Amino acid sequence: MEQFNILVCDDDKSIVDAIEIYLKQEGYAVIKAYNGLEALRALEENEIHLILMDVMMPEMDGLKATVAIRETLNIPIIILSAKSEDTDKILGLNFGADDYITKPFNPLELLARVKSLMRRYTALGSIAEKNNIIRIGGIELDKDAKEVRVEGEKIKLTATEYGILQLLMENAGKVFSIDEIYEKVWNEASFAPENTVSVHIRRIREKIEINPKEPRYLKVVWGIGYKIEKI
Repeated sequence: MEQFNILVCDDDKSIVDAIEIYLKQEGYAVIKAYNGLEALRALEENEIHLILMDVMMPEMDGLKATVAIRETLNIPIIILSAKSEDTDKILGLNFGADDYITKPFNPLELLARVKSLMRRYTALGSIAEKNNIIRIGGIELDKDAKEVRVEGEKIKLTATEYGILQLLMENAGKVFSIDEIYEKVWNEASFAPENTVSVHIRRIREKIEINPKEPRYLKVVWGIGYKIEKI
């Protein structure tokens, strides 16, 4: 069984040590960093499969580090944020994070979110179909290569963005509620997922639409949810 490496970045060493214990019990290897710059160095020196990233840190905070990471890598990032800092959570999603968890966190919830993201990152497109390429208009999603092209140009999507887009493209014309999207992509029961899903939807639009404010493909059905138009 392949061992996955998780980078844990937080300036509170006691939190990093505690997370390391939980993750190691589940068979993950842990690489530690205590600020954004150390996280970037760790990524250069190690093969990392998922990142747990605190927001408030010295030298380089977690949001700046997330932006820097997303310039070249699409590996899953979970933001660690104080319960009261809702702005940090939304900013983290806007800057490219896949999910967030509040501190103090429940270890079982942390592990559930890590496992959920790892499943998406390593097994997207595992549904066996005769035709593993989905085409809608100028969008092409290759489930074997886990790649998306828009008008022939490859675009970068995070694992979460890919999961949402695949769900909607496989069911073109069908409207999914926010709760349905969350439950199917995150593989867990939804709990106040509005901000999380809507931020990912906006990021997908920015990547697949010529004019995200007047989308051709990814449409909102007010009061119900989202769909990909059949074109």
